[in-house]
Amino acid sequence: MAGSASGGGTPLPLAGGGTRLPLPRGGTRLPVAVWLLTRTALLLFVLRVVTFPGPDVTTDVSVIYQGWYEVLQTGTYPLDDVTWQYPPAAALAILSPALLPFLGYAAAFSLLALLCDALVLGLLWYAGGRPGKSQRGTWVWVTGVTLLGPTAYARYDLMVTAVAVAALLAGARHPRTLGALAGFGALLKVWPLLLLAGTPRGRAPRRSWATAAGTMAGLTLLLNASMPGALAFLTFQRDRGTEIESLGALVFHVARHFGWQGEVLLNYGSVEFLGPYVPLVSTLALALTALAMGWLAVWRLRAKRFAPSTPCDAAFAAVLLFTTTSRVISPQYMIWLVGLAAACLAFRGSRMALPAWLAVAATGVTMLEFPVWFAHVVASDPLGVLLLAVRNGLLVVATLTACGRLWRQTVTEPRRRGLLPARPARDNALLSS
Repeated sequence: MAGSASGGGTPLPLAGGGTRLPLPRGGTRLPVAVWLLTRTALLLFVLRVVTFPGPDVTTDVSVIYQGWYEVLQTGTYPLDDVTWQYPPAAALAILSPALLPFLGYAAAFSLLALLCDALVLGLLWYAGGRPGKSQRGTWVWVTGVTLLGPTAYARYDLMVTAVAVAALLAGARHPRTLGALAGFGALLKVWPLLLLAGTPRGRAPRRSWATAAGTMAGLTLLLNASMPGALAFLTFQRDRGTEIESLGALVFHVARHFGWQGEVLLNYGSVEFLGPYVPLVSTLALALTALAMGWLAVWRLRAKRFAPSTPCDAAFAAVLLFTTTSRVISPQYMIWLVGLAAACLAFRGSRMALPAWLAVAATGVTMLEFPVWFAHVVASDPLGVLLLAVRNGLLVVATLTACGRLWRQTVTEPRRRGLLPARPARDNALLSS
């Protein structure tokens, strides 16, 4: 029955003889109840009603974002601030609290983050009740954001992730919508451009890619014409070091115990290692990212079969590759992975369950290393190194697992099926009897 296929309840009859979409059973409302409880707790933390352990994660909003907000309101990008390292549409996210002028900047930003969180929940919950879909994605989202803690509401990455999840869930039926949202997301924070990696062959990729290119070009021209400095971000990351939470940073965390003479400094808006061999490790990280993107291109060329979940699965694998090999793995990056993992598991046929939950586990460890025990990470003491090794190890395993499963499902298995000889009609008849 349609109701059982979709995970919902009994279909309701219509006057004309058709049926409506099934109403969800009570069990599918449980993630919504958990969401309400956990998001209430997050708001209490981010609004400083209850103090969360570790350094205050809300200063990015109340100090940095609000400072940018005041500059952007004058009609220009923050050209004198090298910590502005974002594409031009990021200005829209920073200016968004103006939509709630009756609240202070930080409170308005937190409320908008909550609304974006609710939007993703609604999209996943609705998708999970349709045929061929599952509520697993809803649970991934509810759990993952909770495990990241108040950082989720203290960065604009949740807004970007909401755009990405909407793009993927709409993309199966509306490739132009996927393209438009991916293009807009790329102008918010670059990585949503990877959502286009898994579009099926044929007219769909041409439509989505062309729409993405048009959206990016048109919006860039508009923002560049309205405010000077829209493309300044391209040169503001040249002298970055290696962020202390990245995979490459583990080298220096260990090296500090053997006399390495570098230092830990706040640099370009994040806490980074600076000193001997840091440029080399940063260059190697960039080379590793280039190799990862090369693998993604090879996969795209060799993929033979695209299942309904493949666009989500490929986007998740691509962003895992991009994140894990990056010279910067800020805590808020985990919200990208949680959102894409949730989009994958909204499909019953997705094979990304293991890497998705590994990413969720890595998110929980991330909250421990920042903000709870961040002082230990900065000091490179045994607890700090252990936390980073576990978190980054989980990301590496999730990345390799996701890429391996994507390759097998779309390249290896279709090729094997193509090599198997067709059964003679007589053998088929005997087997069926």
